[in-house]
Amino acid sequence: MSCGQEHEKEEMNGMKPGTTGGRSPEAKEAEGTSSPRSAGAAGKRIFLVRHGETSWNREGRFQGQIDVPLNDIGLCQADAVADALKEIPFDRIISSNLSRALRTALPLASRMRMGMGVETDDDLKEIAHGLWEGRTAAEVEAMYPGDLALWHTRPETVVMPEGESLADVQRRAWPALLRIAEGKGETVAVFTHDAVLKVLLMKALDCPLSSFWRFQLANGSITLLELGDKGWRIPLMGEAGHLGSVFGKRAEQRGL
Repeated sequence: MSCGQEHEKEEMNGMKPGTTGGRSPEAKEAEGTSSPRSAGAAGKRIFLVRHGETSWNREGRFQGQIDVPLNDIGLCQADAVADALKEIPFDRIISSNLSRALRTALPLASRMRMGMGVETDDDLKEIAHGLWEGRTAAEVEAMYPGDLALWHTRPETVVMPEGESLADVQRRAWPALLRIAEGKGETVAVFTHDAVLKVLLMKALDCPLSSFWRFQLANGSITLLELGDKGWRIPLMGEAGHLGSVFGKRAEQRGL
């Protein structure tokens, strides 16, 4: 599929978005566990999709929780994701409440059986970059000398000014994933963000948060988590063949 092709248009208010955002006491208690406690969760397949490209992704600006829409390439990537996953019988589609993730999910929802909407979960939204949001890497370095270098070398130690740390994100995102794993349906699509995806993968693989930059997940890429008797496994990570680039070298991230 070429990103120069006409993308199909879906209206967000036509997909009946719901919400799964409230944390139960059980989910809060489960923050520190690596696997769901329910035996019924075994066999769950969760397809994790990073949202499509935005103009701020292209410019290297920190987006965080500012609601930046998809650009034309991102809209095309959303269609490509839907085409890649349309034959999979999803039971649920869940998204971050930020429009760039939700809009990436809508083409897939439109290809599913009639009546399938996109649920939203606030705990899947991107890391809060605080005062870095809206700024380029160069602007952040000028305003906060040394902090950007620390973010790229010891990310687990950084708390964004008036924002979050990676540990903060993991504390809210992992219980959200456990809720999904223990919830209805065997096959679920989850549309979310770069930092959220990375902290989820680090938790599933028992990796320290210092491993953050060892993962590279392109806009519109697909990762598959499966839950079996031995715990989580990842048979697919960062798949981007549907975007026309499997083995090409990917650009280094300048912002999230």
